[in-house]
Amino acid sequence: MILQHVVAAFASFDFTNGETMATTVQIALLLTVLTIAPGILIMMTCFTRIIIVLAFVRQGLATQSTPPNQVLIGLALFITAFIMAPVIQEVYETAYVPLADGEYSSEEAFEAAVVPIKEFMSAHTREKDLALFMGYGGYDRPASIDDVPLTALVPAFAISELKTAFQIGFLIFIPFLVIDMIVASVLMSMGMMMLPPVMIALPFKVLLFVLVDGWYLVVQSLLISYQ
Repeated sequence: MILQHVVAAFASFDFTNGETMATTVQIALLLTVLTIAPGILIMMTCFTRIIIVLAFVRQGLATQSTPPNQVLIGLALFITAFIMAPVIQEVYETAYVPLADGEYSSEEAFEAAVVPIKEFMSAHTREKDLALFMGYGGYDRPASIDDVPLTALVPAFAISELKTAFQIGFLIFIPFLVIDMIVASVLMSMGMMMLPPVMIALPFKVLLFVLVDGWYLVVQSLLISYQ
């Protein structure tokens, strides 16, 4: 696997004497790893589902940029860290500690670190989505999760997360849509067709969201979906 070879090669570099390869190439490789690392981490964790659901909440409320993107992303990151904490702890104990103690090589540590991540992703990946990439890639039917390559599991997990996030977003939109329809009907019956229904419905949607403790319910639903 390309990522595994990159990690193994990067771990074997000697930055003190330059005997392994030129310093410029080492820096270029380091920048490449640092560039793709955030994307890899986002696609292999629950961040995608959480940020999409939070964006649906803001869109349903029609509050434009409130809460701002920085708040939504920060909240999504902390919720992601909370949900992924057991997986990160297992990776630390089974891969990083043996690597630091010299018991594992970089390749062995990588293989050990991938196992809990694979288990997390496979638990939230639909069989249909995984079968799509396994079949298109020409892979044999896996006997266990260890036989599933990351090249097929990661995109299958991503589209499964997208589908789940949109399903949750649809349910979030329903009460807000009902309020918009009621307000639009009332304004039309009163002959106030020039008044934007969205502007009138906004305080009612915010009031409803606050009364039902909407943020608590949304975050609770996200946490339950990963149990």
